[in-house]
Amino acid sequence: VQLQASGGGLVQAGGSLRLSCAAPGRTFSNHAMGWFRQAPGKEREFVAGISWSGGNTGYADSVKGRFTISRDNDKNTVYLQMNSLKPEDMAVYYCARSRNSYFNTRSNDYDYWGQGTLVTVSS
Repeated sequence: VQLQASGGGLVQAGGSLRLSCAAPGRTFSNHAMGWFRQAPGKEREFVAGISWSGGNTGYADSVKGRFTISRDNDKNTVYLQMNSLKPEDMAVYYCARSRNSYFNTRSNDYDYWGQGTLVTVSS
């Protein structure tokens, strides 16, 4: 199963990026999705999650109010809109599929992962 994450790049502090993650239909259906990130020397951390229906979302405190997760089930794609980026947001971002229709913050609750996309924020 292949999740394709894209949209990373170099941006100045205060700027915006939108990450996308596409998945095969049968992989996407009935599953919540999440975004995680891992900065150099740090553990992977939960960033945002969205339920299968899109009706429930959740965010890490560090990104709340700046990032927005959404999904288009017709396109089998989940997005992460990142605004007001800070240098501390710099990391490799991963999309992942939850084992359930609802999302959790624990990485062990996710069974398929994308390859990661690098976000670099210059100060």
